[in-house]
Amino acid sequence: MDDGHGQRLSAIRMDWGSAGAAAICRGADYAVIADILSFTTTLSVAIDGGADVFPYRWRDSSAAEFAARHDAVLARGRSEATRSGGGISLSPASVRAAAGLTRLVLPSPNGSALASQLSDGGAAVVGACFRNRTAVAQWLARPDEHQHPPVIAVIAAGEKWADGSLRPAAEDLWGAGAVICALTALGRTGLSPEARTAAAAFAAVQPHLEAELLNCSSGRELADLGFSQDVAIAAELDVSTAVPVLADGRFTGARRR
Repeated sequence: MDDGHGQRLSAIRMDWGSAGAAAICRGADYAVIADILSFTTTLSVAIDGGADVFPYRWRDSSAAEFAARHDAVLARGRSEATRSGGGISLSPASVRAAAGLTRLVLPSPNGSALASQLSDGGAAVVGACFRNRTAVAQWLARPDEHQHPPVIAVIAAGEKWADGSLRPAAEDLWGAGAVICALTALGRTGLSPEARTAAAAFAAVQPHLEAELLNCSSGRELADLGFSQDVAIAAELDVSTAVPVLADGRFTGARRR
């Protein structure tokens, strides 16, 4: 993939999924993942509750082994948890309801897979959603060791079609745009056209965010399965000040300053 796809002339970049992340994270200081109706919202809720979160890219028998090695609770798929009578799953409502949760494994083919992919790439990996988008932007824009404005790559995780190909998901475009809008409100410039497009998409839905989330295809799917509360939690704009940052294989919460 050539440098044109890497948006290398821009300080704030945006693209989709694994291939997009590989392109725009080259030379980036920060990689921000937005996986709104599952991974990063659930991550935010868990971090707010005081848990460390271990991303894991596969949802198979190896996930249970990974959780056991880390003395952590394994989040199951929503439907699996429902069939077996409840418990902690990729549903943020289930994580919010859990008591005494300190270590959680979140297996996800989208957000967790991206976190695993980016963990050794040189950029600091951050989990963002609507709940913490301003806190994330403030943390990214803080004075630090960089001698230049940091390069920020924002990745909309997207979903998967049945054949495994990327399904661009509106809510993840909006989530990426929410962080970018917060960065521009702090005076950050140097947006790529892709980043400006994501910001404009978020601005268009922000006045009716929960309704738009419920009406997008992913939101309707969750509501039809009985998880409309998860959509409502995802729409909680700027309620969290915790910034999930990946280090040593786990996300822990940094606070804005």
